[in-house]
Amino acid sequence: MNRTEFIAKIAPDAIRDWLRTGVPASLTIAQAALESNWGASGLAQQANNLFGIKGSGPAGSAMMPTTEYRNGKPIKINAAFRKYRSWGESVADHTRLLQNKRYANVLNRTGRQAAYAVSAAGYATDPDYPAKLISLMDKYNLYEYDIKEGDEPMTAEEKKQLEALQETVHKQAERIAGLEQRASTRLPDWAKEAVEAAVNYDKKNPLIKNPETGSFDFYRLITIMYRRGLFDKKSAG
Repeated sequence: MNRTEFIAKIAPDAIRDWLRTGVPASLTIAQAALESNWGASGLAQQANNLFGIKGSGPAGSAMMPTTEYRNGKPIKINAAFRKYRSWGESVADHTRLLQNKRYANVLNRTGRQAAYAVSAAGYATDPDYPAKLISLMDKYNLYEYDIKEGDEPMTAEEKKQLEALQETVHKQAERIAGLEQRASTRLPDWAKEAVEAAVNYDKKNPLIKNPETGSFDFYRLITIMYRRGLFDKKSAG
């Protein structure tokens, strides 16, 4: 498994927990990569433990050699590490650990801020731990995984489609304005939902200023536009 594949494998779990708990996905991925040597460590291979969390896990524990820092100097010791049934289980346990009050300054921070905060809280004894995490975040642009619902970046094609949609809406708005000037009729029941969507499309500049007065063609056009998704706020940005 190469590094790109490693990131792709754990990113969904990291993003899920970021959205749910505030533990930055960039931090989770960087820590997993650093602690497990990109999934190649004996602990990751034998115990599915990506973060070097000690103790007993859902699948028991595994005794492994590890490096600790005492007074700034590295020493080798053997320790019991948590064992998991999958990498996803390891990510979830890491998230639970960082929800502890001890790591309160980690939550809802940028990846860089979280790297310093998790180190200051005593997650690792390596004095260079924050710098190593940030180096990984920078090199692999892990910050892009710290997204919020509704903030997912658009592709170039999606942006082009959005621009075309917005242009269509504006052109149709001009046509709607003209139709509103024609002979009016009572708002039909079948058009109510579409008219409401058009009115709410833009609170400051509604597409329809007089929803209760319009021609049959006017209501028909509004309904067609609505059914094509032109008043969908998510699509319109």
